Amino acid sequence: MSAPKIVVKRIYDDADPTDGIRVLVDRLWPRGVSKERAELDSWMKQVAPSPELRAWWNHDPERFDEFSQKYEHELSDDVHQEELQRLIELVHTHDRVTLLFGAKDEQVNHAVVLQEFLRRHNASELDDLK
Repeated sequence: MSAPKIVVKRIYDDADPTDGIRVLVDRLWPRGVSKERAELDSWMKQVAPSPELRAWWNHDPERFDEFSQKYEHELSDDVHQEELQRLIELVHTHDRVTLLFGAKDEQVNHAVVLQEFLRRHNASELDDLK
């Protein structure tokens, strides 16, 4: 089996059959999106950045590199572990997982950091099997 695809997509974009498993990774429900329209398989609030980190970052592109480091550090905290493990399991058991987020910027958001974190995690587990 090939490595699972992990993609990011705005929750405001239409759901597509090719999305695979759709997981909202925001702590807050996105404004103006009904649960029916979201077509979620899961909402994993605990893998989102803490409210304190989100407030500090304030989606400032100049702070994105530092935010990314702090967020990845948070992902290692016990608070995130249960949901993070559930998300990792979804990645391992499905061909495609779409991480949904509400931010306007498609390049500078926490979901792209989480995507890269999951890709590295998946790659390191595959290396362990060799």
